[in-house]
Amino acid sequence: MHCFKRMALFVLLFCTLYSTACQDLTPKHLELLFKPNTELSEIIGFLAGLGTTFAAFPDLLAMLKRKSSIGMNPRMSTIMGTFQVLWIYYGMLIASRPVILWNVIAVCINFLTVGAYSHFLHKERDRKAEVQPQR
Repeated sequence: MHCFKRMALFVLLFCTLYSTACQDLTPKHLELLFKPNTELSEIIGFLAGLGTTFAAFPDLLAMLKRKSSIGMNPRMSTIMGTFQVLWIYYGMLIASRPVILWNVIAVCINFLTVGAYSHFLHKERDRKAEVQPQR
């Protein structure tokens, strides 16, 4: 729950900064995101993003198959997900579809990993408390 409060504070701070920021921090040329132009740099961006985005996916799948948080550490996923939100903003500033798309997907994967870790950790603690006799 403590991590959730930090993330909520970060999002609130980010939104406040975004809504009151200088004009230099406002995304420009967002219409380019919807223009159907495909250049070589964009194709390379999509391919590069594919690999880096799904790098954390095997950990999530392994945890879901085991139905256990054992051996997992959610800190990296939390840190990565948090900073990928900034990558999304950066992608909006430079109007880059690959940067925005892959980082949105990566944020979802990382926060699903943290959520699954928290879910399984609570279940494991509950099971452990049931097994141990009360003194």
